[in-house]
Amino acid sequence: MFDIGWTEMLVIGIVALIVVGPKDLPVLFRTLGQFVGKAKGMAREFSRAMNDAADESGMKDVAKGLKTATNPINSAMDGVKSAAADLGKFDPDSETGKLAAERAEQTKKIQAATARAAADRKMKEAEEAQAHATALEASRDETTTGSATKSDT
Repeated sequence: MFDIGWTEMLVIGIVALIVVGPKDLPVLFRTLGQFVGKAKGMAREFSRAMNDAADESGMKDVAKGLKTATNPINSAMDGVKSAAADLGKFDPDSETGKLAAERAEQTKKIQAATARAAADRKMKEAEEAQAHATALEASRDETTTGSATKSDT
């Protein structure tokens, strides 16, 4: 509200401590807090009364009309969004509804088949990686065994 930082508040507190004294300082802060609370309450009540008056006089409708006039692209986009939302709503017993149900079922089948193919591919890659690791371990064991045999001789 007044844009007072911590350092300013500290200076005000120290000055208040010196001027008012430590005995009466809590009473001063309590009174100041009550005053600020009453002022905020009055401001809220004033805002509420002004909003109620604007509602009764129809100013919100005028403001909405002005906003639409100043930004026609957003109002047009709102119309497009509502029309697009209405496109998805249709009677399930109609031909369109039956076709949409078939497409949804086919979509689920395609997703299941894709997931299955991905799982199979990952399993095949894992098996290939396992075989490659086994081959590397076998070649390492042969190298280790061969070098041990040469060092024995």
